[in-house]
Amino acid sequence: MEFIGEIKDYKFYEGDDGLVYRENDDMIIEWGTYEEFLEYKEYGIEINKIYCCDCLEGLKKMNSECVDLTVTSPPYDDLRQYNGYSWNFEEIAKELYRVTKKGGVVVWIVGDKTVKGSETGSSFKQALFFKEIGFNLHDTMIYVSDKPPLTHPRYEQKFEYMFILSKGKPKTFNPIMEECKYAGTNKKARTFRNDGHNLESTHKTDEVKKYKIKGNVWEYSTGYQKSTKDKIAFKHPAIFPELLAQDHIISWSNEGDVVLDCFMGSGTTAKMCILNNRNYLGFEISEEYCKIAEERINMYK
Repeated sequence: MEFIGEIKDYKFYEGDDGLVYRENDDMIIEWGTYEEFLEYKEYGIEINKIYCCDCLEGLKKMNSECVDLTVTSPPYDDLRQYNGYSWNFEEIAKELYRVTKKGGVVVWIVGDKTVKGSETGSSFKQALFFKEIGFNLHDTMIYVSDKPPLTHPRYEQKFEYMFILSKGKPKTFNPIMEECKYAGTNKKARTFRNDGHNLESTHKTDEVKKYKIKGNVWEYSTGYQKSTKDKIAFKHPAIFPELLAQDHIISWSNEGDVVLDCFMGSGTTAKMCILNNRNYLGFEISEEYCKIAEERINMYK
């Protein structure tokens, strides 16, 4: 056997059969393939896998600056509780900053709960904390959904925040395009007053292009058979639309990049990574939801 490296106090060897072996308590045991070893060396854990664990514990096992993009939606505002589990926002935020590559992006999708007639404002507090620890607040986007009406003395709540947090300038931006309403028509030439009285044109009239970059307010249909066609996903109480995950994955990453979801839930981010040729990595503390996610994404592997 040939010694190929030491990671986290474990020594690894490549055998004549091409497999990798690990020295463990004075014993050498079969560990995995050489490709898996390279992934483990680069990321600290295996990728294209959902780990059923506290995401803070999982993040701490990862190497620094190894993730291109995070797309995640934490438990909304019952801030310390999730299916009976608790989570520490500030410590998770710090770990996200550590594992994100320079130029990498975190998409943090969050909303606020109304308590005793007042919105909590937790989403804003979280965005400001991300800035405090080094992230740029690259954009504040809005996710609009067709939520059912509620009875209360205020306008219907139709949106949530999508904070686009970058570690420096984003290294990737593949903008989603949409058709221009007036494509093919002529733009009106801008004018100015050359002497304070007479109007003159500043440039020639141009034709309106067919496509433009989409705005930062994104609208999606949600609910049963709308967010996804995967019936099993609706066993999770709060899935977000597949198209939302896909649009962010396409926008802020390239094929072959690693995309993290530290609150994997029903596996939406992982599924859309598979369909868009990205590597995925996820943590989910609830064993119930892990099983849902695994069963769901196994249909697309």
